[in-house]
Amino acid sequence: MRLLIVGTLKGQLTLATKYAMDKGASVMHADTADQALAVLRSGRGADLLMVDVAIDIAALVMQLASEHIHAPIVACGIENNAKAAVAAIHAGAKEYIPLPPDPEMIAAVLAAVANDDREMVWRDESMGHVVKLAQQIAGSDASVLITGESGTGKEVLARYVHTRSKRAKKHFISVNCAAIPEALLESELFGHEKGAFTGAVARRIGKFEEANGGTLLLDEISEMDVRLQAKLLRAIQERVIDRVGGTKPVPVDIRIIATSNRNLAEAARNGSFREDLLFRLNVVNLKIPPLRQRPQDVLALAEHFIDKYSKANGLPPRPLSNDGRKALSLNPWPGNVRELENTLHRAVLLTSGVEIGPDALMTPDGQRLDAAPQSAAATHAAAAAEQVTRAFVGRTVADVERDLILETLKHCLGNRTHAANILGISIRTLRNKLNEYAGDGVAVPLPHGGDVRMAG
Repeated sequence: MRLLIVGTLKGQLTLATKYAMDKGASVMHADTADQALAVLRSGRGADLLMVDVAIDIAALVMQLASEHIHAPIVACGIENNAKAAVAAIHAGAKEYIPLPPDPEMIAAVLAAVANDDREMVWRDESMGHVVKLAQQIAGSDASVLITGESGTGKEVLARYVHTRSKRAKKHFISVNCAAIPEALLESELFGHEKGAFTGAVARRIGKFEEANGGTLLLDEISEMDVRLQAKLLRAIQERVIDRVGGTKPVPVDIRIIATSNRNLAEAARNGSFREDLLFRLNVVNLKIPPLRQRPQDVLALAEHFIDKYSKANGLPPRPLSNDGRKALSLNPWPGNVRELENTLHRAVLLTSGVEIGPDALMTPDGQRLDAAPQSAAATHAAAAAEQVTRAFVGRTVADVERDLILETLKHCLGNRTHAANILGISIRTLRNKLNEYAGDGVAVPLPHGGDVRMAG
């Protein structure tokens, strides 16, 4: 997370800087808006600007927009009143923070902008295979292509690879190729020289140079125009880029991760994607299965999101009721993890009882999940049942019992009492079983979600 603080505010921003750095942010300072623009053009970049309300925020926002620099602004002021906040928001700031700052507010703003609280959460074996492969190749510099439907968590997996690579201490820069107009994407990626085109008032460093030494994520790369794909291929092959309007190649040292929710092999066959670029990107393919094919992940992710949004809203975490769990498990989740997250966010806010039940699990249009067409739910349930049945064939009752107990314990983050209640056995029986498994050298989850324990 890169934070650029603009202004002085009589030293009050020094405390904000400390809080931000305590949360892992790298912090830069600029006294004026012109100095801030120089920093952003230079390639040092920023994920968030905290700006003194005394600075002309409206003019700064307009200048950023004219140069196609994307960086959200949070205004800061020593006046803790509605007038200052409203003026800052009207000027184009995303939020207003009164000073002296509150540590929790600073942390919340940083997390909201950087999405640093997104975690890899999985329980299903199909997702486990993908994560294991990601762990294996993370330490290399090989290009990675992450594929999967929208909402499956492709960018989350990309960040997971980066944080386990030798480039983890360098920048992770993301570019959404579908969100930037074709005419601007080349400049966004490769930068431009002053006067290269109308509006190029100064040299601007692009994302390739900004990511130098780190990782560049090209999100939804399938949406990139074929002509720009040729320039991207050269950059990947030769490790040099040409700024728009430039005359001198610029060397870069980055790792490329690309994502797509389309079939790129098919796109290459019909001519909308370069086959040679596909070969360069697809050194390793991490294909994320849709959530409907990861039944064990649904409840694990649901509990993660309940905990996340309960904390974010200052609410006590409530468990899912049995009917709530059933409603989540039977839903086909066409929007995948993103849809599940939004559903649980709403449920946390809507729940008034001691448990989260079906009445709080709503679609965006206010329909209960368990009121969805039965055919879709039945199909999903049948597929899940078939998968479970296949897993049982050829195995002993003891093996099935052991796996059921250990999976339930993992699901309960090691909580023996909770697991015993779900399994319908006494806590003593559960402990005896776990001691038996540990004695056989089987990994047993520790209480409170700690690392597994084996007999040694």
